[in-house]
Amino acid sequence: MAELPPKANNAGAADKQRSSEADFIEIDLSDSAQEYLKGLLDKQEDDVVGIRIFINDPGTPRAETCIAYGRADDLSDDNIVREYAGFNAYFDQQSWQYLEEAKVDYAADRMGGQLTIKAPNSKMPKVDDDSPLEDQVNYLLFTEINPSLASHGGEVSLMKIDDENYAVLQFGGGCQGCGSVEMTLKDGVEKTLMEKLPQLAGVRDMTDHSDRSNAYI
Repeated sequence: MAELPPKANNAGAADKQRSSEADFIEIDLSDSAQEYLKGLLDKQEDDVVGIRIFINDPGTPRAETCIAYGRADDLSDDNIVREYAGFNAYFDQQSWQYLEEAKVDYAADRMGGQLTIKAPNSKMPKVDDDSPLEDQVNYLLFTEINPSLASHGGEVSLMKIDDENYAVLQFGGGCQGCGSVEMTLKDGVEKTLMEKLPQLAGVRDMTDHSDRSNAYI
């Protein structure tokens, strides 16, 4: 299998920093996935040096996680490299933070099997206690609250954190003008946010609920 061209010597510091960053990102390639991918790579031409894992439109609702053959011409010096059983995986730098907790698996069946990849943070990177409060609120809205509201065709967005540390929200879709929106706000959205983010003073709704054109009820 062909090797990547050597990197320039002045890239050493950047390589060391990327290696350090890579140590803190959890990406799980199951043993069955590694075996399957190695089998595919063994059948490729010498210009294929590994696999690429990347996300198209990372950090957006259109995010799509992809696996492809990694050819030398497709790779760049800023790719993050991880070694697996018999092959290397190359990760695009711009996709890296969105691949936290990604899982790649292969399940064999009578039809031949299926390779799957799940990246729960592809549309929004995982946050921690040191992340800005706006990012923490947005993460909870995206991962916990909006999936529930989507069953009614609704959604809620953070407009800002005001000077009093209130999360100012705006409802849309089926939640705008809905007769149950106050209960949704207090018993659902606010309760979830306050339990997870006690530093918030509360939530405020800036939605114009006089527009009931898309209201759920």
